[in-house]
Amino acid sequence: MATGFIALLDDIAALARVAAASIDDIAAGAAKAGSKAVGVVIDDTAVTPQYVDGLKPSRELPIMKRIFFGSLRNKLLFIVPVALLLSEFIPWLLTPLLMLGGTYLAYEGAHKIIDKLRRGKETKADAPAVVKGKEAEDRIVREATTTDFILSAEIMVISLNEVTDEVLWMRAAILIVVAIAITVLIYGVVALLVKMDDLGLWLTQRNNAVVQKIGRGLFAAMPKVMSAITAIGTVAMLWVGGHIVLVGLDEIVWSAPYELGHTITTAIAGTGGGFFVWFVDTLYSTIFGLIWGAIVVGIVSLLPFKHGREADTKFEIDHAGTVHIRRRSDQPAPLAD
Repeated sequence: MATGFIALLDDIAALARVAAASIDDIAAGAAKAGSKAVGVVIDDTAVTPQYVDGLKPSRELPIMKRIFFGSLRNKLLFIVPVALLLSEFIPWLLTPLLMLGGTYLAYEGAHKIIDKLRRGKETKADAPAVVKGKEAEDRIVREATTTDFILSAEIMVISLNEVTDEVLWMRAAILIVVAIAITVLIYGVVALLVKMDDLGLWLTQRNNAVVQKIGRGLFAAMPKVMSAITAIGTVAMLWVGGHIVLVGLDEIVWSAPYELGHTITTAIAGTGGGFFVWFVDTLYSTIFGLIWGAIVVGIVSLLPFKHGREADTKFEIDHAGTVHIRRRSDQPAPLAD
């Protein structure tokens, strides 16, 4: 009986070693897969802060929390299972689906730029979401999680391509680890960014003069930083969307745009300078994304439907700080805080 008990312990120890080895393999696979998607992770981090621009400070973290869980839900309940099933049974469908997502990103980026040029510098056409109420906050979360869905799909597919040699359950485990780790990383950084002005304000209230000066500088700089991040996020959508569409076209139907970019970067590579080559390749993808997105914006504008009340709505703030909402044929109506 003692011998049987010892044999059982040996079996348990062997299983523990196998489990430990599997955990190591999953960690190594997740690190390998996640590192390949780092470019899209940076893009996702740059895109997200624009959705809380203009929010009342007390609403920033609650909205970010909703977007965080929406992103995690996107990855774990939809993207990872679908990506695994498609890679197992109909892998050829992944590229067209990614191209649809890339087209959406290009459309969003081009739409923002065209809308900005059309309205001019005088507007922030929308009042802060807190003014418009819960409905507007819901719309912000919906828009953010939709954009995140596409970027997350790109991250997961890139990660999946790095572990295609693994068995199905290992691929699933690796993608789950990557999904959780990357979501925590992205939204941890974003939460830190959007609360930096509050940190600056807190520092200005300390007794140390040097700390107060740092706080004032931080508080003054953050609006400019957030504006820059918003601009970077728009460019990032065009870059990632353009790159996805370029690669997809090359794989499926039309290689000329991709080959043109490859020819340009190859010619530049002969002159040396790895960063410059990367910059030109990124610029080419961004320009292509802008052109592709502008074409889609034009097509959508011809469709026989409107984009909802937001397109027909203008928000104005008077000298007293009261926010008014103006719709066609309406008089300004003050809104309470």
